[in-house]
Amino acid sequence: MGSVTRKKIMSIMALGAMIGLLLLPILVSAPVLAGGGEAPTGAPPPDAAQAGGGEAEKKVEKGRDVYYKTEGIVVGAPAPKTTDSPKDYPRYNFESRVLLWFANQQHLYYGSFVLAVPIFCMIIEFMGVVSKDRAMGKKYDQLAYDFIKISLTAYSLTAILGGILIFTFLTLYPAFFGYLSSIFRPVMHIYALMFVAESGTLYIYYYGWDKMKEGFLKWIHLSMSVILNVIGTVLMFLANSWIGFMMSPAGVDEQGRYLGNIWHVIHTALWNPLNVHRILGNMAFGGGVVAAYAAYRFLSAKTDEERAHYDWMGYIAMAIGVAFLIPLPFAGYWLMREVYAYRQQMGITLMGGLLAWLFIIQATMIGILFLSSNYYLWQALGRMRGAEKYQKYIKYLVFILVCGFLIFITPHTMVMTPAELKAMGGQQHPVLGNYGVMSAKNGGINVIITTTVLSFIWYMRGNKVSTVSWAKFGNIFMGTFFFWAYVNIIWLAIYGYYIPANVRIGLSVPQVATTLSCLFFMTALNAVMMKGAKQTGPIEWGKISARSQYALIMLATAFTWMMGLMGYIRSSVRLFWHVNEIMRDNSPWAYTHTIGFAANMISFNVLFFWISILFVFWLGTLGVKKAPVEAKAPVPGRAPEPAIGH
Repeated sequence: MGSVTRKKIMSIMALGAMIGLLLLPILVSAPVLAGGGEAPTGAPPPDAAQAGGGEAEKKVEKGRDVYYKTEGIVVGAPAPKTTDSPKDYPRYNFESRVLLWFANQQHLYYGSFVLAVPIFCMIIEFMGVVSKDRAMGKKYDQLAYDFIKISLTAYSLTAILGGILIFTFLTLYPAFFGYLSSIFRPVMHIYALMFVAESGTLYIYYYGWDKMKEGFLKWIHLSMSVILNVIGTVLMFLANSWIGFMMSPAGVDEQGRYLGNIWHVIHTALWNPLNVHRILGNMAFGGGVVAAYAAYRFLSAKTDEERAHYDWMGYIAMAIGVAFLIPLPFAGYWLMREVYAYRQQMGITLMGGLLAWLFIIQATMIGILFLSSNYYLWQALGRMRGAEKYQKYIKYLVFILVCGFLIFITPHTMVMTPAELKAMGGQQHPVLGNYGVMSAKNGGINVIITTTVLSFIWYMRGNKVSTVSWAKFGNIFMGTFFFWAYVNIIWLAIYGYYIPANVRIGLSVPQVATTLSCLFFMTALNAVMMKGAKQTGPIEWGKISARSQYALIMLATAFTWMMGLMGYIRSSVRLFWHVNEIMRDNSPWAYTHTIGFAANMISFNVLFFWISILFVFWLGTLGVKKAPVEAKAPVPGRAPEPAIGH
């Protein structure tokens, strides 16, 4: 009894420590934020201003915010005007931008992974706590523990890569980094303290797992995961504010002088779209990496029990990743819409100009993601008795997916040499120019997503037969709903050719609404119909083809490649600006690389990440070998399976 009380007290103290760590950066920084930060170099000291009295007041200079159009007192130095010299751009005998590109990308990969996995743990641990089946609850708990164990080693690598990134900035781009630091000075130390808070919280959360696995203590442990994710999300939002400022600066005047309002600097035009896009992207990426880990363990498993466990783990990770992948294109459209609204020229550069062909590559990767997800679901039908009834329809889904994929990746322009461009008479090919318009592309991707929803619904009812009295009517209604959804999406894609381009863009709204209706209404309807359904056979976890596991690895690789590509696109749209229209890049590398070079560089980053993450996976394997036998014992009498549906 005394031991339990001590555990409760210690757990509450640990939870209090986490909350304290979370609030500490805010409390410490409150005076700084209230005062708008310290006066940067070049600004008159406060005491000197007071001594000057009325004369000093006359010297107070005001500036106009470049985005918010409000006036503020200038408290910062103007953006430095750099020159192509070793003073502003120290260099090795190598392109500095490539070094920075590599350091930044690797840090982002690991940072995204360690931010996403704790969210998975929180969801899965919660499912285990509320599960009425105690055996399944323990399974979920073990799965969440496996996830956080993987991220622990990755977290150390994230910190190391973050140090390398700062070192690279300081040594190769000191003028730019100095300016950015002066603008974000009021929140720089908050970011550092948040990082310390996240580290402390993560280690308490991980090492307290066994001590707080029952009853009241388990709920405290679950609360810790919530705090851990709050800290991680705030960290990501702060990092996004730097990217948003570089693309769409605010809180400064046209000379780049800080005007004293740190919220304006953080809350730029693109900050919120970036936050939403990166949350979804991180979750999809994290799901893909964990699914690849499960696939790796499945393929190297020696026993049926291990194969069953990692088959289930891969399925859960894939399901979470795809759940966040589906809304990701819509978040991307919102981000592009805000880019157009901020600077139309940036939007044209992205979607119709210099970088347009990179979006063709991105579309190809998105198509591969959805094709891999569908292929995995079709393979997974093989481990369910009774799912054979859907096998004969798969060829029709393949046809629909391929048609949607080809339309989605069709370019509107061609990559040509100047001679070819002159011979053709312009960028628009007389035939090809009729294809690749936005409404058609929207039609292609919405057909792909709707088909993926249909595949998932078939998988959910693979070994079940609905027993509700209105099952026949429900099936007819569901089939009719999907049929008219396809008709509406395709009709709008065709109709776009008969209306002006500025009106055509608006067709994306009803197309997306149709797809989301299928996603939410039909998934909910299917869940209601399958409640209490009759099972035609158990799910035989581990009885799945090896090809399905390679599909998971393909899924993760495509996620990684696409993340690298999107990061490059976002960075390149600034062209020759460090901070758009505020601080010019005068280094020898202020130009846009060719598509081929960018693709090679992204591929190298992907290859390096996967080699290093394999090392992390290997370390996880060592940990499993040292784990007590009891921790890996299977639930007797049944194969592991999710508590709700599948």
